[in-house]
This record gives sequence, C-alpha cells and structure tokens, in this order.
Amino acid sequence: MGGRLQAQASAYLRQHADNPVDWWPFGDEAFAEARARDVPVFLSVGYAACHWCHVMAHESFEDDVVAQYLNQRFVSIKVDREERPDVDAVYMGATQAMTGQGGWPMSVFALPDGRAFFAGTYFPPLPIAGRPSFRQVLEAVSEAWDQRREEVERSAAALAEGLGAAQRQKSALVGALGLDWEPDPVRIPAGSGSPVEDAVLEAAVRALAEGEDRVYAGFGGAPKFPPSTALRFLLAHARGTSATAEEAAGLAGRTLEAMAVAGIYDRLGGGFARYAVDRAWAVPHFEKMLYDNAQLLRLYAESALTARTDGQRALAADVVRGTAQWLLREMVVDGGAFASSLDADTVIDGRSVEGGTYVWTRAELEAVLGAEAQPVADLFDTAAGAVEGGAFTLHAGRAFTAAERQVWDRAAPRLRAARAARPQPGRDSKVVAGWNGLAVAALADSGAALGERPLIDAAAAAASYLLKVHWDGAVLRRVSHDGRAIGIEGLLEDYAGCAEGLFALFAATGDTTWYAAAERLILTAERRFLRGGRLADSAAPDGPLLAAQGSEEASDPLDGPTPSGTALFASALLTYAAYSGSARHRALSAEILRYAAHLADRAPAAVGWALAAAQAFAAGPQELAVVGGAPEAAAALADAGRRFGRAGLVLAPAGPEGAGGGVVPLLAGRTPGEAGAARAYLCRGMVCQRPVETPAELLELLRAP
Repeated sequence: MGGRLQAQASAYLRQHADNPVDWWPFGDEAFAEARARDVPVFLSVGYAACHWCHVMAHESFEDDVVAQYLNQRFVSIKVDREERPDVDAVYMGATQAMTGQGGWPMSVFALPDGRAFFAGTYFPPLPIAGRPSFRQVLEAVSEAWDQRREEVERSAAALAEGLGAAQRQKSALVGALGLDWEPDPVRIPAGSGSPVEDAVLEAAVRALAEGEDRVYAGFGGAPKFPPSTALRFLLAHARGTSATAEEAAGLAGRTLEAMAVAGIYDRLGGGFARYAVDRAWAVPHFEKMLYDNAQLLRLYAESALTARTDGQRALAADVVRGTAQWLLREMVVDGGAFASSLDADTVIDGRSVEGGTYVWTRAELEAVLGAEAQPVADLFDTAAGAVEGGAFTLHAGRAFTAAERQVWDRAAPRLRAARAARPQPGRDSKVVAGWNGLAVAALADSGAALGERPLIDAAAAAASYLLKVHWDGAVLRRVSHDGRAIGIEGLLEDYAGCAEGLFALFAATGDTTWYAAAERLILTAERRFLRGGRLADSAAPDGPLLAAQGSEEASDPLDGPTPSGTALFASALLTYAAYSGSARHRALSAEILRYAAHLADRAPAAVGWALAAAQAFAAGPQELAVVGGAPEAAAALADAGRRFGRAGLVLAPAGPEGAGGGVVPLLAGRTPGEAGAARAYLCRGMVCQRPVETPAELLELLRAP
C-alpha cells in the first residue's frame, strides 16, 4: 500500500509509503475518491522530525488490522505540514476549535468536501488515561457516519462557519486598513507615511519587557521557544535613538546570550534545537529545523556587529561560525540547497532515543577524555541538563571564563569526533523554497558580517539551486527532492522569503543577477497574491480548504515559528522600494504594515517581523551605494554601513567601474572617486548626502541626527 507516496518530495510522506494503509497525498483526487465511495476522509498531519508522529505510525499505521479498517471505511490522506502549511493551518484551526488544543500528529475526520467534523492529536493503540484508542475512535466515527449522518453534516457546517468567521477577523487586520487597490494602477494611497508610530513601537518594546523571564531571559515559561521574530524587531529598534532603544538592546542581548550558553544550542556541532522543555533552556527537544536556524543565524550575525559589549559580540560570532558550519556540514543537499530538518530521535540498537546523538554520561566522557573528563563535566550544570539514563546535555548556563574556555577547546575536538562515530538522527532532505530563502539571507549576512567569503559562496549556491529548480520564470514551486521540483506552487511566504534572501545576497556581493531575480519574484507575488484588495496566503487555494473554512480564503498575518507571508512580503517590498525608488511599492508596504500597530502592545511577538519592517520604515529610507575602489576599501565602507546604519539600511555595492546602474536604480549615476577610489553615497529620508571616501567620513554621516 501507500504506493502513491513513493514519488513524493516529502521524506515524511515517503516514510509511510510501505504502510499497509492505502494513503493518498492531499489533493482533489483523494476527496473525489471519498465522494465516489461515500466514505469520510481521515487526514493524518505530521512532519518528519516529529517524535509522536513516528510513535503513532508504528503503533497504528503499521498495524494490518487497523490499516484494513481504515482502507475499508475511509479515504486516508497523509499530509506533511512543512510541505503544506496551508493545509495544516486550516485543520489545526478545526482541531483547536473542537478540542481546545493542538499539536502533531494531528488526526482529523472530514466530509468528502473537506469540512472537518471530528479531530484530535495522538491516539494510542490501547485506551490509556482517559484517552480512547485509535481503533475506538475509528469505530465511533464510522458508526456516526453510518447512523447519524445528518448530525455529522450539521457539525461540519457549524465548524466551517466558525472557522470562516475567525478567518475574516484575521483578514480584516490587513484588509480593513485601506488595502483596497490592485497592483496595476500606479497611484499612491492616502496616508502613506510611517505605518506604525514611534510611540507604538516603544510600547511594543515595553510589552515585551513585561513578559521577559528575569532569571533565564527569553519570554514566558516552559516549553520555551526561540522568539526569533520578536528579536528581529528588538535588534532593529536598538539601532535607533528612541527612549526604548537601550531597553530593546538589553532584551535582545540577554536572550541571545542565554540561548548561546544553554543546552538548546549544540555547543559541539552547532545549530539550535526547536525548543527547550524547561525555563532555563537547558534540555531541548532535539529536532533541528532549518527555519529556526536560518532566523537565529541572521540574528546572531546582527548581534556580532551591533551588540553593546565586546563579550556579547564575540559570543555571537562564535555562534555564527558554529551554526553556519553545521548548516554546511549536515544540511546541504546535492545542488547546494538545504534540507528541512534533523529528527529529534536517533535509532540506537534498534530503539529510538530522543537526543541519543547529543547527550553524554560521565562514563562516556571518561571513555573519550580520560583524566580530563571531570574538569570538562565541571563546566556544565549536569543537574539542570539531566535527561533519562543518567545522561545530560552540555548546558553551561553561563559564559566560560578564559581558563574554562581553554579546557573546553582542548576537549571539544575529541568529543566531536566521538559523537560523529555515533548513530546520527534522520534527515528530511526535502528543500522548502521559503526556508531556503531565509537561509540564503542568513549566510549572506553572516559572511558579510564576519568577512568569511565561503559563507557567501554557500548562500549563492543555494540561491542558484532555487532559481534553477524551483523557479521557472513564472511560478515558484514550494518543495523539491533530489533536484526535482514537485507541482505544489509556493505560498506567499515562499516568494517573499526567496526575495528576502536574494536581496541580502546582492547586498553581500554586488552581483545584480540576485537583485534582478528578487525583483521578478516580488512583481510576480504582487500579481498572484494581491486580489480584490486583500493579500492571500495561496495563489490558488484548494477547494477542500475553502470548504473547511467556510469559503474564506486563508490569509494569516501573524508570525508563528516562521514569519508570516504577509510580513515577509511587506518587508521585501520595502527593500525593493529602496533599491528601485518605487514610491508605489513603498506605499504598498506601508499599507500592509499598518496591521502591526493593532497588536504591537498586546501581542508584539505575533507581529515581530512586521514591527521590524515598520521600524525600518520609520527610520528610512536609508540607502548606501558603495562604488569603485580596491575590494578592501569598498568592504570597509560597506562594513561601516552594516555596523552603524539605522534599521532597514539597504546596501548596494558596485564593481570597480561602478557597474550595476542599468539594473539597480540606486546605483544609476554613481561613479568612483578620483583614480577609481572607493566612494560611498548615503541617502536618508529622501535626501542624499555628499559622497565620501573613508569609513570615518561615512560614520559621521550615519551618526548625524
């Protein structure tokens, strides 16, 4: 069974290809099959790195008796939430509405038109602790379908109506703010100034400060997730001169430092786990996601340039190097793009062990380090980092002293080699366009910040893959596997995320190929996702999803683990407007970003990416063109801009002859200094300053009020 899944891009779907369950991928064909057979649909939603997804698969989907019952009475659809976040979002809304909670694996039962009528998460093979077995659930749903069909249909209709009303509220956040124009007319809507007032941005900082964990940093309690989009806003705000700039710098600095010295960061191999199960960041849930690490890598690259203390900058640079090397060592697929995730579990002696690759016992340390094991163990809080079996994570909870750093530096290579010889977690090698766009941006920024060209080259390789495999000049595909794009079109977050990465790569290299590709993606997204005055998440939503959500098209402007497509698009529009001089696109960005003001003081973490873009809008536009000169001289001018520019500064480097003006309007007419000397052209607030040729002169302009 499951032969339909064998050719899918998703490793999660392919993992189920040999199940006795007759799985279908999500699509109209599966729902048509349910209509033809007059049976309900069972949707199982998960992802490759999900521990409990694997547990339920082994307990139920590999069971011949359960599979036979499913095959006879249901059409079963397997969904990878990473491949189809649009499907996941709609049915997660249904699950939360029915049960008050959500998570994965997600188990949803729906009518053949897509409307859900019953849902849950993990169901065990036998009843336990008040939770019914999966077989009991199947029998109850089947009985209701056969004996109480009208009741089932009424329930589905009521749920769809409620989900539609909730979607209308989300859509109204953006749609109610005047976004009532189509992309073709060249006109600027009224009120196209700063979309979020300075006082509102300051209120967002104070709201985040109120929620700070004053002991362990970050926000909230356990489980504790990296607050990536909120940190992006705080770092942007810290570049300014408002009354809350230092408060923002402190909030961001404390959180970044706390994560860097805790168990959530893989001190040996680089990269961050998805979240910590405790307040202190000591014990992670060990899966590693590309989207988390791309966002965090970019944040630490920013911190390496702008953090307030030498220690914070040095620590951030270490994290950048470690995380970037992890990406290049463990996550690159053939062709140069990046895989989606590493599993939380490692199979050791035939048994799945969560974090088995990463944790240590004292005996294991002694086997590798001998007499040095005790001094190394003393570096870590083994009680806070304790897991099952007497093992512990490498959680220090503080920065090392110089002497401790020497102890660690001597031991780390041997521990790293020993760990490499252990069984390794599984990898989901599907390439997701938007996540790779974020990774391109992170590597480009990291290479520029640290002066490490190999990181920029890696960003360029991934970008080349995206343009070759995912983009055909008209449509961007969301996923690929083994160098082949699958037919699912990218979501708004994919178009905008790729544009974000390409703009960052242009800023790091001056290669106008990347700028031109970003421009095409932006203009295509504008045509495909801006309809009837509203932004949609999907270019062409599936019929079952529309039915499940009361015929309302999905548009969610709120950040989750990844920035929302709405916020990413508005941010990319703002960057494009600065490079191109397009007043219309700057105005469109402003119109979209106004929604962030409504949530800035109540739920700033839900609109962090949009607030960062709004901060850039308020501080700019600020544009820096660097033209001509020896590479070292041009790099010094660009570095001054990166370190001391305000939020949202766009950098346009050109070659020794000042090439690029024919592609990038910001470079038009910019010429080198005398004898070809490097020259910087700074414009701020629609006013251009005199060209300068030294970092000191540029710094004076950047620091001017």
